[in-house]
Amino acid sequence: MADQEKGTPGNAGEQAKDAAENQGAGDPVCNSSGIPLKRFYTEQDKGAHDMADPGQFPFTRGLHDTGYRTRLWTMRQYAGYATAQESNERFQYLLEQGQTGLSVAFDLPTQMGYDSDHTLAQGEAGKVGVAIDSLRDMESLMKGIPLDRVTTSMTINAPAAILLAMYVVVAERQGVSPDKLSGTVQNDILKEYVARGTYIYPPRPSVRLAADLMAYCATEIPRWNAISVSGYHIRDAGSTAVQEMAFSLANAIAYVEAVLERGLAIDDFAPRISWIFNTHNDFFQEVAKYRALRKIWAGLIRERYGAKSDRSCMLRTHTQTGGSSLTTQQPENNIVRAAYQALAAVLGGVQSLALSCFDEGLAIPTEFAQQMALRTQQIVAHETGVTNVTDPLGGSYYVEWLTAELEREVKEEMDRIEAMGGAIAAVEQGYYQREIQEAAYRFQKAVDSGEQVLVGVNRFEKSVAGGPGQQGGEIFSVDQEAVRGEQTKGLNELKASRDAKAVESSLSGLRRVAEGTSENLIPPIISAVRAYATLGEMCDVLREVWGEFDDSAVAF
Repeated sequence: MADQEKGTPGNAGEQAKDAAENQGAGDPVCNSSGIPLKRFYTEQDKGAHDMADPGQFPFTRGLHDTGYRTRLWTMRQYAGYATAQESNERFQYLLEQGQTGLSVAFDLPTQMGYDSDHTLAQGEAGKVGVAIDSLRDMESLMKGIPLDRVTTSMTINAPAAILLAMYVVVAERQGVSPDKLSGTVQNDILKEYVARGTYIYPPRPSVRLAADLMAYCATEIPRWNAISVSGYHIRDAGSTAVQEMAFSLANAIAYVEAVLERGLAIDDFAPRISWIFNTHNDFFQEVAKYRALRKIWAGLIRERYGAKSDRSCMLRTHTQTGGSSLTTQQPENNIVRAAYQALAAVLGGVQSLALSCFDEGLAIPTEFAQQMALRTQQIVAHETGVTNVTDPLGGSYYVEWLTAELEREVKEEMDRIEAMGGAIAAVEQGYYQREIQEAAYRFQKAVDSGEQVLVGVNRFEKSVAGGPGQQGGEIFSVDQEAVRGEQTKGLNELKASRDAKAVESSLSGLRRVAEGTSENLIPPIISAVRAYATLGEMCDVLREVWGEFDDSAVAF
């Protein structure tokens, strides 16, 4: 994989020397991934890499020859807070504003597999997302939303199978069969160990659960993306763009191989592997990133796994503008940052987009901030003209060179991971974690020294009024204790009214399958959901069987 294609750039040392000669005296300028850059690029820099037309394998120039002419990207805004009823009201508002898909944020207890009345949920219920304890909450969350006409993305990982099971049962009660559902569940547990930390079980049983969901959806919920492999959180944790790309691609290989072990063919499930990446401030790097990602993935799926369908080879991605690039100082500057990041994502050819709101560094976004983020997408779509041509930056000397260089560096990093035994081994050995921590440290050091300029933070700090720039309007807040009280009351009422024997029987069935290795875990999870077993009860069964992951044993 690390072998260079004919005509692509040479090694890093030769590159740095070449860049310095082009640039003049002094150290070469580097982009945010540390790639040395020349002053300008010419025809000779483009190399002899593939320049197939848009819509043709390996899809470097885009998945479809018409680009956004016939269909714009899906416009989402990440939302969810407090109770299911309150989040439902926010969803209805966003749909009225022209949003074309829902993107659900869950609170920390839900992400960690705890009910709202658990001791560890104190102070966190409904704080950073919506609290979902049982099927009853999911019914409230999706009340009045036609699930056969709205696509839903759920950012949930360790208990992803349980949340999707709840969604499926709610849809059935709306009269919508599973084969009519469209959407995505993140279900990418490997990046949790290195970026977000909302894991529950050790990596290997966690990957089993993720792969079981992928296999189940391939046959039972065929329009659903059963995984969204995430570079987003890896980047927000401090990685470079190259690490974001390589680590997420290596993780995807682990999931693919786990599903293949279940007897499915690559073309049975690969078309429904989706992705989420993070668009940051290095504009041209972000454009080139999506072009390189499509090419690498297409080649990997066809050459290594023998995919026959072009759809299996298409890297379809959602992207969100960089949350970690937002500043609490002069937060209105974040509107500009997100606009340029959104533009880069569109020029890179993404399929779905959400903008981090300008006030997210302070609190859950206000309705005004979410409207502003959605309007930014709509301006890019309808006023800038960038949707008129597919891959408008294709052929740029610099963009083509950078696309090839990112491809080369990512493949080298993937080879290192493969030599360790693959993504799961790299996580268990702490390799990802160390690399991300070192990249984050280098960036922060550059900010502290002033080498990396952050407008309004380490330069241009004064606002018009002469003091530190601050948002002048509303700050959103959630009454966590009120949410916890309401959720606890609901849990008590649920447990008093449900069929206790049916719950016990369904949880026993889940335990039996978890203790084995051959059966798919999703059917017993759906049975437990239908019996109104709670999220915490189901996760506790799996905790008892598999244990919990202890990262203190990982050498950072």
